[in-house]
Amino acid sequence: MLARYINCTRFGNPVDVLQVQYKEVERPGPGELLVQMAARPINPSDLIPISGAYAHRIALPMVPGYEGVGIVTEVGPNVSSSILGKRVLALRGEGTWQEYVRVPAELAVCVPEAIPNDTASQLYINPITAWLVCKQFLAAERGDYVLINACGSSIGRIFTQLSKVFGYQVIAVTRNHLHTEELLLLGAAHVINTSETHLHKAVMEITKGRGASVGIDSIGGSAAEVLAQCICIGGTVVSIGLLSGIPVNWTHVAKQTGVNPVMYWLRHWVERASVQEWHEPFLNIMELIQQGQLHLDSPGSRFDLSGVLEAVSAATAYGKSGKTLLTSSNYFP
Repeated sequence: MLARYINCTRFGNPVDVLQVQYKEVERPGPGELLVQMAARPINPSDLIPISGAYAHRIALPMVPGYEGVGIVTEVGPNVSSSILGKRVLALRGEGTWQEYVRVPAELAVCVPEAIPNDTASQLYINPITAWLVCKQFLAAERGDYVLINACGSSIGRIFTQLSKVFGYQVIAVTRNHLHTEELLLLGAAHVINTSETHLHKAVMEITKGRGASVGIDSIGGSAAEVLAQCICIGGTVVSIGLLSGIPVNWTHVAKQTGVNPVMYWLRHWVERASVQEWHEPFLNIMELIQQGQLHLDSPGSRFDLSGVLEAVSAATAYGKSGKTLLTSSNYFP
């Protein structure tokens, strides 16, 4: 059976280098599932590798896509047939920007019926990163201020909601007022729009000159350096992304500010997590969603897999609203 997939054979602007192609679907091997994909979100973490930012550890050609949800259509040898027809997150197998994905059966995460595909497709990269960072760095900060830049992003809004679970206070940093009201409703104690307000001055006023206890940086570059200047001496800055594409000399920043920088990469946790440790945060996140304590992005534009170029353009458009999804013929919300 031939099926569509998105192929990337060279690094560059995604709209220039991605191609829709067809290939024969491989049957699942021992311990594997075959998942017919229904929906996949487009995240910065999907697009940045395509640009070549991590060319040193990515082999071409590749199928992009780190997360998504689908239905199990076939099981390989030594896999129980009871999972056939179940919805699962197709993770840690092949790239998800294709119609069928083979995944290790023990790592497939079953999705409760109460969680729709639009939400289920987003359950991995942002929620799991935020949950793990909270557990490791923020659980002890009850009542203290946590400064988060790019807070209008998907993961910024997740961190804001998790503040009610873990008990820290969010100072949300944005570049405009597009998300101010939403962030306050989600639980932010303060929202600082850096296009109008000097960040360091505002943070020092809020914290009475002490600075925030922890900073979460998703941007890198000068934004990360400015954020570090707002953290108290001995405090921690957790770097979780590089949206600007500009690396930070954290050794220099640490000497200048007295903060403790930590580079946090989800892939490092994935590499060492046991099967039980892998499933645990998903169960916690899905429970919060079903209890109404956590809301992921509402769907924005939806595009069929063949419309990947238009989808990428929509996902990166300034001021876009909601999560852009790549869907397939078996998609339902």
